Amino acid sequence: MREAIQRQIIVMFWTLLCFTLAPAWAADKVQAPNHGALFKVQQGGHTLYLFGTIHVGAADFYPLEPRITAALKKAPVLALEIDPLGDQQQLMRAVQRHGMLTRGGPAGPELSADWRQRLDRLLKQYNIEAETVAAMKPWLLASLLTVSEFSAQGYEAALAVDAHLSRQAHGRGQKVIELESAESQMSLFDQMSAAEQLQFLQEAIAGIEDKEQANQAREIADAWRKADVIALDALALKAEMDDSFSGRFVQKVLLDGRNPALADGMVKLMARENNCVAAIGILHLVGKGSVPELLRKRGMTVERMY
Repeated sequence: MREAIQRQIIVMFWTLLCFTLAPAWAADKVQAPNHGALFKVQQGGHTLYLFGTIHVGAADFYPLEPRITAALKKAPVLALEIDPLGDQQQLMRAVQRHGMLTRGGPAGPELSADWRQRLDRLLKQYNIEAETVAAMKPWLLASLLTVSEFSAQGYEAALAVDAHLSRQAHGRGQKVIELESAESQMSLFDQMSAAEQLQFLQEAIAGIEDKEQANQAREIADAWRKADVIALDALALKAEMDDSFSGRFVQKVLLDGRNPALADGMVKLMARENNCVAAIGILHLVGKGSVPELLRKRGMTVERMY
């Protein structure tokens, strides 16, 4: 059970929120529909293809459509938020530093008896033993519950688009770079106070209980599956309007707070290389302050292909 929990923790941080490899697909033999979102970015004679991913998946996500498949094949570099085939030990060190309670450290606020009962019901529902998560900080436990709910809805980290792209790139001997690090990603969650982390966990529990998480899983997966521009814009607006603590944290810290550095990394990559592919979570590509919008502000020509 401890190994299973560790595996789920690893999975979470290619959700930022993938560890297992996506299966091989005969992409060249099947005419696939558009998935996600694809942008063509140009400046100074160099081109970069920017692809929006989703960090869980389903079998019908593959194969990817021919334009992104062709771009990936000729790309000298694939840039990801985090490489799913990267340093697992580095990831677990970041988990230990930012996601686990310090033995003998100060005790923070705890769940009330009612919230503890609600949490225990969910742990039992997902076949997670309480003692295996007892040392997790509340934000990490909340993330684990979210990943477990996505899995319960049929969306598997084993089929995550990031993992699929990484496997193919490594298989072709292409260079894969990381635009972020596990350390930088997890340190964002650890900025929350103990009381805020507890609220983050409570909102995650309530969201699963009232089926909000299940609905969100379907909405995101369906919008990505169909490359539905209207639905993706609606998701971005919904995130911007979410006034819950966790909603504000996701929008302000995990999206708006990370987009400038992601855009900067792409600008630097384009200056060095031509015809690269950058693949990041699709919610970074839509809404106000999105990465494509920031690249336009930096003087680049950005065309949305779908």
